[in-house]
Amino acid sequence: MGESVTEATITNWLKNVGDKVEIDEPLVEVATDKVDNELPSEAGGILIKQLFEKDQVAQVGDVIAIISTDGSDSVEATPAANPVAQSVSAPVVAQDMNEDETLDLDKNGPSGKFYSPLVRSIAEKEGIGMDELETISGTGQGGRVTKKDILTHIENRGAVPTAAAPKAVVEAPKAVATPVETNAHAHIKGPVVIPNPGDEIIEMDRMRKLIAEHMVMSVHVAPHVTSYVEADVTNIVNWRNKVKGEFLKRENENITFTPIFIEAIVKAIKDFPMINVSVSGTTIIKRKDINIGMATALPSGNLIVPVIKKADCLNLVGITKAVNELANNARNNKLKPEDIQGGTFTVTNVGTFGNVMGTPIINQPQVAILAVGAIRKVPAVIETPHGDFIGIRHKMFLSHSYDHRVVDGSLGGQFVRRVADYLEQFDSNREF
Repeated sequence: MGESVTEATITNWLKNVGDKVEIDEPLVEVATDKVDNELPSEAGGILIKQLFEKDQVAQVGDVIAIISTDGSDSVEATPAANPVAQSVSAPVVAQDMNEDETLDLDKNGPSGKFYSPLVRSIAEKEGIGMDELETISGTGQGGRVTKKDILTHIENRGAVPTAAAPKAVVEAPKAVATPVETNAHAHIKGPVVIPNPGDEIIEMDRMRKLIAEHMVMSVHVAPHVTSYVEADVTNIVNWRNKVKGEFLKRENENITFTPIFIEAIVKAIKDFPMINVSVSGTTIIKRKDINIGMATALPSGNLIVPVIKKADCLNLVGITKAVNELANNARNNKLKPEDIQGGTFTVTNVGTFGNVMGTPIINQPQVAILAVGAIRKVPAVIETPHGDFIGIRHKMFLSHSYDHRVVDGSLGGQFVRRVADYLEQFDSNREF
């Protein structure tokens, strides 16, 4: 499902138990992060068991269905269960499939928290009762206990109190448990709000819930600092006005300001490569590729961040085509899982909504994000060899939010200043 995907929500079964399934035929619809996908069957045969119901969350590595390839129509009549499970790295999954019907632990705890068959199978094998299971802090959707959570709990069992076990947001070395991480993942409950008479109650959709969880996690994990710079983009505005007609005719693409901003960001990242990093525990991962995510507003009002892979290997025309294709696919719900994976730096254009600046939240596991504001005509002092004078210039604000754990004010400020320098030095006679 993708390098950083850990779980998926079953949104719809396309085949019912007893149906014949062809190899590569769509079997089930799942939702990961912000993308919906159909999963094809990996074998041909008869669907004899669905291990997850609609709207349940499955972890990567879970077996979600059993297909009989010899024509039998029951689990007991075919030994297919074990061979299917053997394709999964964790042998406990095979046990989970065979014992799912006889698990003693209820799938829902006293708190109402759901426990998957895999988690319950591991708990029973290790002698973990429901009372102990309820004390485990889950890192899955809605606080759900994942396979990783229970295995971590078992590993630390008896060493530290369960309540002190921090949630894991990014893959970190198991030996690392810093005070910063523990505090960052402390469970914080929001207030209970009582609606007043006449108020409208709107349930968040799945995407909005995911966005909310991701944003809350980011501000708890990373101490945010924002630096601001104003840039004179008059040369860029004049150049785009001059070439946009010819650009459309030759490349069959509209050129916006976004590709030009991305080009400047890529150049600045090459100058300051420690902006292009991620943090895992107390380890800094310096990224080789420069993959630029661009925050895109959807017609529904939600937000998605498609990624331009290896943007440092593209010229302005290539970046323009990538930006337009990803933006169109996002608006038409045609993005693939890989289109939103692997970003190393994000840019968001708050100027699209008429805002002059913003304080964006970092898109984890990245350490920085740049917001570009609206381009405005403003009076400015223009310096010349013959004296200064007041003129009308096109200017915009750049807002750079960064993770103060690894990016200090010096680096964060110099980086956004360098982006502004590249924008101001844009050649108005440039050929494309």
